[in-house]
Amino acid sequence: MNWMRFVLITITGGVVTSLTDWFFAGDWLHRRFTYPEVWRKANESRAIALTSPLPFLTCGVFAYLCGILGLHSPTGAFKVALAIWLIGPLPLILTNAAFMKLHRVFVACYATGWLVKLALVALAVGWLMR
Repeated sequence: MNWMRFVLITITGGVVTSLTDWFFAGDWLHRRFTYPEVWRKANESRAIALTSPLPFLTCGVFAYLCGILGLHSPTGAFKVALAIWLIGPLPLILTNAAFMKLHRVFVACYATGWLVKLALVALAVGWLMR
């Protein structure tokens, strides 16, 4: 595995997928399709600072997994991304929505955001890990 490309995928993917998080579950949706009583009232700066590294972790681990599995094509990486989405984020989001008060628009956008995040990093792996 080319470690410079791995670092490039992790950093670039982390930045781009942070933007997808903001787009699919960001301020516009948060203000319109969430219930105020579900969210904490405190300053969000600490929560944002604590969770900002997580997209980089997701991209780095995904790129590493594709590297050790020998997946260097966008198609192969996308299949893994879809499998990860079906195994992890989708069931977790749907289960949370079944037991917590989450608006269906927010749930749909949040689940879609995770699929797009994984698809983007899969595209980066397929493009840069050859």
